[in-house]
Amino acid sequence: MPGSGKSTVGRHVARQLGLPFIDTDPLIERRIGCSIRDYFETQGEAAFRDIEQAVIGDVTQLDAHVVATGGGAVLREANRHALHDRTTVIYLRSTPDELSRRLRHDTHRPLLQQGGADLLRRLRGLFQERDPLYRRTAHFVIETGRLSVHTLVNMVLMQLELAGVVPLAGDRRAPHP
Repeated sequence: MPGSGKSTVGRHVARQLGLPFIDTDPLIERRIGCSIRDYFETQGEAAFRDIEQAVIGDVTQLDAHVVATGGGAVLREANRHALHDRTTVIYLRSTPDELSRRLRHDTHRPLLQQGGADLLRRLRGLFQERDPLYRRTAHFVIETGRLSVHTLVNMVLMQLELAGVVPLAGDRRAPHP
């Protein structure tokens, strides 16, 4: 979901693992030559989702990266399959109430601006629509609650270690400076 911590936690996990971090939103913005918000307004959501699908197709072909996608990436079946089949997906699950608290001053997320609807109601609608898709796509679900970024990063790393996706902390090389 928007505001769940995907980019922040992903960046920290990548640093801990000594891997490159990719956030698909800036990649999309470079490809379209403007902000996602502006693209949404001028071209519409379907055109945006086409670009997003192409970017996700590209990044899921890469080896040894940590990737954060936009919250709506799961709306396309092709994205769900690419993410689930080619990567290890961790769903940072946050409740609409918690997301509302985090996002109440955000003005950059186009889907949260549509229709002038109150933020909590809009988040509840997105959550109801997307939570089952996130769960189907994810290999692991981590409840974020009010946990710190540091705690969430450690939970992600522990889950990946237990699953054998990354080496145990003591076996990892120190990250590159």
